[in-house]
Amino acid sequence: MAKSRRNVKFQHRFQGADGVFTDGSNSTPTSPVKMSLSIEALNEKNPGKDSLEIVPEATEYEKKKQTFITRTIWTLVMIGVFFGGMAAGHLYILAIVTVVQVVTFKEVIAIANVPSREKRLQFTKGLNWYFLATTMFYLYGESVIYYFKRVVVVDAFLGPISTHHRFLSFMLYCFGFVFFVATLKKGHYKFQFTQFAWTHMSLLLVVVQAQFIINNIFEGMIWFFLPVSLVITNDIFAYICGITFGRTPLIKISPKKTVEGFVGAWIWTIIIGLGLTNLLMRSKYFICPVRDLGSNVWTGLECTPNPVFIPHEYVLPIWLRPMLWGHTTMTVAPMQFHILAMATFASLIAPFGGFFASGLKRSFKIKDFGETIPGHGGITDRMDCQFIMGFFSYMYYQSFIATYTPVTVGGVLETVITSLSLEEQLEVAQGIQKYLVGQGVVNEKVNYTLLPLIESCI
Repeated sequence: MAKSRRNVKFQHRFQGADGVFTDGSNSTPTSPVKMSLSIEALNEKNPGKDSLEIVPEATEYEKKKQTFITRTIWTLVMIGVFFGGMAAGHLYILAIVTVVQVVTFKEVIAIANVPSREKRLQFTKGLNWYFLATTMFYLYGESVIYYFKRVVVVDAFLGPISTHHRFLSFMLYCFGFVFFVATLKKGHYKFQFTQFAWTHMSLLLVVVQAQFIINNIFEGMIWFFLPVSLVITNDIFAYICGITFGRTPLIKISPKKTVEGFVGAWIWTIIIGLGLTNLLMRSKYFICPVRDLGSNVWTGLECTPNPVFIPHEYVLPIWLRPMLWGHTTMTVAPMQFHILAMATFASLIAPFGGFFASGLKRSFKIKDFGETIPGHGGITDRMDCQFIMGFFSYMYYQSFIATYTPVTVGGVLETVITSLSLEEQLEVAQGIQKYLVGQGVVNEKVNYTLLPLIESCI
């Protein structure tokens, strides 16, 4: 049996505060430069053997630099896609919003998935997408029927679908609901109902709110571009003001947000909003509602401008006149007042959409919703404030700005088609034909050709 060695001390290595290991003596730790020289000397002494190499790890600076480059490139890509889509026309912007809508739903659904259980419940993911498709069928159908009724109701295929669209949507949802109940599996009830509730919450917070953004596009490009720009402006200046003079924490869920940045961004958002509004009001492509999805920035649009874009003269209160060099009146478009409300919402309320998303990520212990956009995370990380802003813009527009005409072409056509018999519809066509000929709008020869056909049908 080997004797134990007493009073024999062994050298031990200790790790200093700078991360360098020492042997416990007072000798100076080996520096990285000396270590590299020693390895080069060993390589010279042993030329026949494999050379020793040091593989340097990426420094924190290099990582931040690479991240900054990636974020910058993809930011420019997103800006290019955004402005390129707006120039190409309303149809392309609708396509972009639809893609964002679907990808955001996918990212939100994914964070609550449990892959091990999904393997045993093969219909879970399929049901999520089925409910998405059903919801989009209902929402898109409602928008198309409302804004393009004059085209839809007279089409042989789309006419019957538009008439019974809501019933069809309801029955599609019922099929999904019945299928969900029929596929409940013992031992997985809690997981399945959690997924069911999570899916419906995602549909409400993402898909339904995004649909109002689409409706804003139909009302005019300005109602899409302004809200999006206000949120982006607020986000940029909240960061700039926060790092410049921010001191007071704003909310615990986002420790980096400051009161100073919050208020400073509000002021700058109002200033930028006023300037953008003054510029966009001059273009009919932005202020006109879309009636032709084939239009673009080169073809332009023509319409009678909404009264909010027409300057009005306002009498100034007496207490305000000294501040405006004695002027008693001021000429300004009402839209300049409306933008104050929109900029305020974008600054004081919309950021809480981002705080909500931050809390959601913290609850699931994730940094980003996905990796769809390199350097930025997921689409949801960039759109968290946009959904509630788009929802507000639609409600504000419909409540305070939209003008309604008692009779529209689409409304008349819908009434004639759904309320009158075929004989009565032909009589209406005959009467309109005679009236147009009498007004000299339609050539009388055309009348002689069409009128006998209509009378023969009656």
